[in-house]
This record gives sequence, structure tokens and C-alpha cells, in this order.
Amino acid sequence: MADDSVSSNLPLWLGADPLVLASNSASRRGLLTAAGLVVKIVGVDIDERELEDRFLAQGGSIESLAAELAQAKALAASALRPEAYCLGADQTLTLEDRLLHKPRDLAEAAHSLAELAGRTHRLTSAFCIARSGRILVVDHDTADLHMRILDAGAIARYLDLAGPDVISSVGAYQVEGLGVHLFDSIDGDHATILGIPMLKLLAWLRDQDLISL
Repeated sequence: MADDSVSSNLPLWLGADPLVLASNSASRRGLLTAAGLVVKIVGVDIDERELEDRFLAQGGSIESLAAELAQAKALAASALRPEAYCLGADQTLTLEDRLLHKPRDLAEAAHSLAELAGRTHRLTSAFCIARSGRILVVDHDTADLHMRILDAGAIARYLDLAGPDVISSVGAYQVEGLGVHLFDSIDGDHATILGIPMLKLLAWLRDQDLISL
């Protein structure tokens, strides 16, 4: 279902129509509007888990999965708004070549944090822009995050303080908030961690004369 809400910040966007974001992610929307882009949110109906299972069963790599999901979202949005530049984005978390998913509840969140504690995991964020049903660009970036050693008490306290919103994050943390306390070191761009490789996206938009800065 489409959401016709439009957000804008600084008048940097030069497109005739707003940039369509095929996501309800508040962090992704915030990244785009903070960068002065005019954004229209369009929800798309994508069965991510079914697409993931099929892609991997056909020999697709875990490293390429975020890009595959981003492309599916961008094309689905383009079918609804063919005149617009449609942005799909997705993110995966891998721990020692194993894919982790969003927890379904706080109990699963505690289990995920226990798995990540004391270890380094990788976030891969990808974006795709499509227009008129055609893919124009696909790119990605990665970030490596090393989580502190955490005992069960520390994990329980964190989840109690952070609340149920943490299950919206694949790693059961939100590094832009209280989740930053969980880490010893982070190697990667902050926007990539939040879900869009903004520097690569903005570079492409500049090349297409879609932004004025």
C-alpha cells in the first residue's frame, strides 16, 4: 500500500518528482531527509524471507543478498510509481559467514545479543534505484562491529532500558541510541550501519544531476 506522505528538508533535490523510498524504515527516511532530499514513502509487498530462500537456493551468495533484496524493493516501487526514481534498500547481518535475522521477540533478541557478544559481525547495506521498471544502479557498503563481552545480566538490563523497539533491528540493537554502549569498536560509515550507504548514493545522484550540492 502506498503512503503519500512527503518529507523535505533543504531544497537540494532537483528531480521533477520526489525520490520514492520503498521502505517504512524511520532511520532510512531520516538519513535521506537530513541530507536535504525530498522523499515519498511507498510501501511495497515483498516476501523477503521467501525471496531470500530462493536466491540462496539458486546459488546466490550471502554477501549479495542485501543487493538482491534492494533490487526487488526498487522494482516493486517502480511498478507503482514508474515516473519516479525509486530507491530500494536492505541490510544483512553476518556472523562468521552465517546469516542472522531480526528477532521476533525480546527472548530472541537476548539470544542474538548473546551470540554477538565478544565477537565481530558484519553489516552489509545495499541500495538500488529503478525507474520505469529498469534498474539504474546497485551498490553496497559494509561495516564491521565488535561487540563487548556481555553477560546475561548486562543483556537483560540493556533490553529493559531499550524496550521492544530493538526487535526492529536485525542485531537487536540500535547503535544510534542505547545500543552504542554495547560496542568496543566500529569500523564503517554510520549511515551504512543505519541502512543506506549514503556516500555512494549521493555520489550517484550528483552524477545524474539530481541534487544541487
